[in-house]
Amino acid sequence: MNGFRPNPRCSCGRCRMAGLMGPVVLVTIGTLFLIQELSDRLEFHETWPLLLIVIGIVKVLQHTAPTEGHIPYGYLPGQVPSQAPPQAVVPPANNPDQEAPHV
Repeated sequence: MNGFRPNPRCSCGRCRMAGLMGPVVLVTIGTLFLIQELSDRLEFHETWPLLLIVIGIVKVLQHTAPTEGHIPYGYLPGQVPSQAPPQAVVPPANNPDQEAPHV
């Protein structure tokens, strides 16, 4: 796994696709039940594999969506994401051979 985490504030293709699974599954199930009601020959137990195909298609689309302009999770709009987290500044250790500064 590549560690990608969708950011709701990001507008890249992969983040936009992240919330697509629920609505697509709901519409597919509704369509399958509608087909069952309107058809004399097709029953839900014959058409449910289509649901697995739709889920697979959505997963492939999510994984292959572009990430150009992705804002990592936790960054706010306007912040510039850096490659590494900021390092703490550590004061130099006191060397007993050095003379203490006069104040």
